[in-house]
Amino acid sequence: MPGNAAGDGRRRPPRAVRQNRQVPVHLITDPDDDRIADYRALTDVELRTRWEPPHGLFIAEGELVLRRALRAGYPPRSYLVDAKRADQVADLDTGAAPVYAATPEVLRQATGFHVHRGVLASFRRRPLPAAADVLASARRVVILEEVNNHTNLGAIFRAVAGLGVDAVLLSPTCADPLYRRSVRVSMGEVFAVPYAKLDPWPDALAEVRAAGFTVLAMTPAPDAVPIQHLDAAQRARAALLLGAEGAGLTRAAMDASDVRVVIPMRRGVDSLNVAAATAVAAWELGRDDPL
Repeated sequence: MPGNAAGDGRRRPPRAVRQNRQVPVHLITDPDDDRIADYRALTDVELRTRWEPPHGLFIAEGELVLRRALRAGYPPRSYLVDAKRADQVADLDTGAAPVYAATPEVLRQATGFHVHRGVLASFRRRPLPAAADVLASARRVVILEEVNNHTNLGAIFRAVAGLGVDAVLLSPTCADPLYRRSVRVSMGEVFAVPYAKLDPWPDALAEVRAAGFTVLAMTPAPDAVPIQHLDAAQRARAALLLGAEGAGLTRAAMDASDVRVVIPMRRGVDSLNVAAATAVAAWELGRDDPL
């Protein structure tokens, strides 16, 4: 007899769903249940910004992303899943973190969107390393100024992870890499790439140069050096500096760089999206690296 069917052919209620190790899955029927407060109004960026960093948490969406967070050593606070997908987390060592399950409608009301991936998790943040520590173990880094679009930030981390960049440094006004959308767009690569805040800005760029890096400011300015023309010394320990979409780098950041660099463009296009520019520049600098 199948385990999810009663003797008379009727299905048992979802409260009987359990993990492989007999860790219970707690059924949530009220979207305002305080036990799932970590997941409330996930689409409200302002609210989440006020809630997540001060409470030392972030949200991972999707099974692949949450498993990468676990592998990276982030401690889970709780899990929230579609009741029909509870088996997706049945093999996890959840420890003391409770597993909550709800119907798609309850999930939608609680989070503010249709949780089509069916799996969410709340994790504890870890203290950020100092910029000096990140620089000490890196050969190539990306530095971002005022990049506050979460989609772009996530895409940058994914490119950085795949194209040979060792770390990311953020100006104080950059968006949070652990915001749900950034994490999701990066496919969890934010957990694999070390990052730190670079403060005070832009004076702390001097710390990057003191660590032996050449700061390469990405700009479409007419006096910029085509990136493929950089010499070996400029490539050896490169720190790519990129600004926000549209506005680009501030004058102060540009003045604090060593070399202005451009990706040559065609058909009158002056520049690429900041995430695309990061990917192209990172590939060019690492094209001769052994795989």
